[in-house]
Amino acid sequence: MNQKLLTTLKILGIPVIYGVILRLFFDVDQWDELFYVMSLSFLFCLPTIMGVLTIYFSPIEKVNSGTYKFFMPWVPIGFFMFITLIAQIEGWACWLMVAPLFLLAASLGGFIGGWLKTKKSQNRLNISLIALAPFLLAPAESLINTIPSTYKAYTEIDIKASKEEIWKNVTRVKEIDQKDDSGWLSGFLGFPRPIKAELDYDGIGAYRKAIFTGGLIFHETVYEYHHEENMSFTIKANPHEIPSTTMDEHILIGGDYFDVLNGTYELEKLDNETYRLHLYSHFQMNTHFNFYAGYWGQLIMKDIQNNILRVIKKRAEK
Repeated sequence: MNQKLLTTLKILGIPVIYGVILRLFFDVDQWDELFYVMSLSFLFCLPTIMGVLTIYFSPIEKVNSGTYKFFMPWVPIGFFMFITLIAQIEGWACWLMVAPLFLLAASLGGFIGGWLKTKKSQNRLNISLIALAPFLLAPAESLINTIPSTYKAYTEIDIKASKEEIWKNVTRVKEIDQKDDSGWLSGFLGFPRPIKAELDYDGIGAYRKAIFTGGLIFHETVYEYHHEENMSFTIKANPHEIPSTTMDEHILIGGDYFDVLNGTYELEKLDNETYRLHLYSHFQMNTHFNFYAGYWGQLIMKDIQNNILRVIKKRAEK
């Protein structure tokens, strides 16, 4: 085997093998209180260290290139993601959402690896300590309690129809055909799409059942109701009702990290022919990186809500 091929295998193989081993280690049930995937020790340290290893084992003449240090770590990251997808260790929706964080962290690691490569002393010791960092940091991170953060996803749409026609499509949503489903992001990520919503009666205390594909059901209880003006309801999704094949455990609604709390419809009159229908919800993230998870949560919730609003508009304006 020639030297160039050996070098390439080392540059790509060592980071990928390290990544796979770390991912499997962080998935051992017996250690899940200390080592878990939804932690900064994994989601930030892993790609950073893979970037360090990629550049550290690269030829010195390539390490001097800033472009190489920035982009080359993305290659083993891509291989690592591909392996976990093929082995069904991770879902592609999770990887799509975490990819920006992973790639930037890998690039940061590339520059750290470049600095270590050009440093003359204790290189092997430094690399060993860096590789062990997640195993040391994760138990410490597990001692820090997560603080749940609540976010609001606000959407609206203008509808040229009577308030009676709009409201009856708000309280009870008849079955939505797949061709009328316009939720591009949630559909692309494989999230369940809305099918229909049923309300047992109009008023406070009413039970509303919002049914999605894949067995996802929102159990909603109305706590504020003004006929043809506004309706607010709590939302409860029971994770045990959702088949494991429907959603990845890390983005499971009602799970450990993501939950939808409540929703509100408000109908505002703009003129004699037009009403503005507002739909907003509050959802909760419970991670050590809520700033990032909350951003994706807002994108997904707004996409789902806009999808429902467009269905209501189309039906009311018929």
